[in-house]
Amino acid sequence: MTVAGLMAGIPFHLPLCRRHPLLHCPSGSAPQPQANPGCGVLWSFTEMPPGRVGSGRTGAMLPQLMVCFSPRQGSRGPAGCRGACSPGGMETWSRCGAAFDCVPQPAACCPDWMAELPDALPLSHLSIPGTHDSLSLFGGRRLRCQSWGLEAQLAAGIRFLDVRCKLWRGELRIYHLCTFQRASLRGVLRRTLRFLRAHPGEAVLMRIKEELPVFSRPGFAAQLHRCLLEAGQGCVWCREEVPTLGQVRGKIVVLEALAREVLGIPYEQLSISDAWNVLSLERKWARVRRHLEKAAGGDPSTMYLTFCSGNGLFTCPEQVARFVNPRCCQHLRRRAGQPVRWGIVITDFPGAGLLHLIVASNGPRASGHGTAAPGTARVPSRPPRGTGDRRRGQHSSARCPSARTLLPAPRLCRATSAPGGQKRLPRACRAPGILRVTAV
Repeated sequence: MTVAGLMAGIPFHLPLCRRHPLLHCPSGSAPQPQANPGCGVLWSFTEMPPGRVGSGRTGAMLPQLMVCFSPRQGSRGPAGCRGACSPGGMETWSRCGAAFDCVPQPAACCPDWMAELPDALPLSHLSIPGTHDSLSLFGGRRLRCQSWGLEAQLAAGIRFLDVRCKLWRGELRIYHLCTFQRASLRGVLRRTLRFLRAHPGEAVLMRIKEELPVFSRPGFAAQLHRCLLEAGQGCVWCREEVPTLGQVRGKIVVLEALAREVLGIPYEQLSISDAWNVLSLERKWARVRRHLEKAAGGDPSTMYLTFCSGNGLFTCPEQVARFVNPRCCQHLRRRAGQPVRWGIVITDFPGAGLLHLIVASNGPRASGHGTAAPGTARVPSRPPRGTGDRRRGQHSSARCPSARTLLPAPRLCRATSAPGGQKRLPRACRAPGILRVTAV
């Protein structure tokens, strides 16, 4: 099979670049990605399995086109990256501008978008992209909610993770309903902190929830506390008040969803729209739109979480995402170019275009510079002139503070009734003046 024959099999919507031909990969060489100078086109060579592409040989190298960014100025696209040149010379964005994406890797990356935001900015003032059931990669069409792994989500700009755990033989394992997702909470914490060590200007919010407890396991809260203390490496924010970005750079911010323990920002105290049981896609989108507008014009000291995800008897997470994500993208695009606080926007199967709109709504400093998909050479973000050394010092010191006092001992709080069916903690268990209880 010739290179021309392989090129003919590439889908027409992939961005190609005529000016930079395929680089030669010597026979028997290791499959290393190769980039062309002056252009972001990247080819990676993978071993061809037997019986594929009309050949029974094994060991043949198949080229895979990752992405191509044009070096021309002024050709910026929806994902904050440079335009890709098609064979006809037209700029096409394909997956880079998509609201929905169900392939294993994101079309563009934005790993450092928080780094340029002011330290004094509270997290409740930000627009933050997130994923629902972030580790739900297995279980078939009815249960699968994401196609990107944890590292790919973080590299794409996701900064809110929805983690569902079950206590199994003394270990907190990740589940979606009754399906084990082949991960543990300790592993998720370690992998997230590994990303934060590489990008110390970022912060990751993590909602930790016990998945489907008929009766809450008595040892769940104690095991969660132990896991955060040991695997968190002193880089976990477990206080009840909403922090500023400067306080939590390089850290994981826990949003707990426990009935009787306080191990972070009380999740039930936030303004949340999570109509997960979808009977009508139109009604689901209407509720999402209303809560987005509520976040845009609401109290800036309140954290707003809008779940665009859902499931139902006659639908599945992918179908809901295919319907809601493009409408969410269109709704956000109407106010593109101006700073808007959308709150935490949580989706299934997000696309790079939707993530870019959420990030860019924080203002020009948060627009970020999109790079190629994971596996390509990452272009480091450049700090403003005259502030590089100062900011680097702040970020590095925020990784793991010397005094590991961020994790308080768990406190028992008796739930009492509150208007609107919300749980309300006693005054002694809340930081006054920080969190606002709002009816959803």
